[in-house]
Amino acid sequence: MSNSFSHLDKNGDPSMVDVGTKAVTKREATARSIVTLPAEVVDIITKDEIHTKKGPVFQTAILAGIMGAKKTSDLIPLCHPLPINKCGVDISISENNQVLVTCTVKTEGKTGVEMEALTGASIAALTIYDMCKAFSHDIIIESTQLISKSGGKRDFQRS
Repeated sequence: MSNSFSHLDKNGDPSMVDVGTKAVTKREATARSIVTLPAEVVDIITKDEIHTKKGPVFQTAILAGIMGAKKTSDLIPLCHPLPINKCGVDISISENNQVLVTCTVKTEGKTGVEMEALTGASIAALTIYDMCKAFSHDIIIESTQLISKSGGKRDFQRS
């Protein structure tokens, strides 16, 4: 673990990390957001994919997550713009009325795609909230966390 913030210079000012000397490697990251829906909304979704005035919920959230991952460097000030080779968003319903939104991003570059995966999962979760709020405002985005990353200085896998 480092004892300093990578995005602050020696004076404590914001600074983009210099990745110029790093090697290009295959990078992959997966993040997950958990959205808890009220039982009545889950019942509607499980009978048939909800179609709202804004369109089908999960398909729209998948597209939003992919678009969000692609826009990460526009949203987070010190993120490097990266060419994304692959971005996938998977959405499923588990027990306890939870919707699991998983975003996996791949690239070949000098820096990782953790922020892109986290952004993709977050934007997809927010889209589910937006599209289901007409049914209920008792929707909770429980968590967003990195599940795994590979290809940089150190790999990470959440147990």
